[in-house]
Amino acid sequence: MKFTIPLQPAGETVDFSFYEKRFKALADEKRLHLLSILCKEGSACVCDLTEMLNLQQSKLSYHLKILLDADIILKEKKGTWNYYRINSEVIDHLLSEELCCLFRPASN
Repeated sequence: MKFTIPLQPAGETVDFSFYEKRFKALADEKRLHLLSILCKEGSACVCDLTEMLNLQQSKLSYHLKILLDADIILKEKKGTWNYYRINSEVIDHLLSEELCCLFRPASN
């Protein structure tokens, strides 16, 4: 079964700022590697991520903040540690056919 999503109606504007912030956050190899780990692990604490990524905690915190600010990951405090996981709702939206339709050339 093939799903079709209608193209944006003519004259209707799209707020691209939602996508801009998220794609900027994704445009880094370390952050993509971090997301890959979170996808495999489900969630992970900073203590584990520093070792997995071979990054100093200050550099890891920088990358985590960018992903948090873009709502791509979520943080949960457990005791003294922060655990991070993928924000599935945002990732599903970024990888959706809806977004692909925004940039699909109009057929003649």
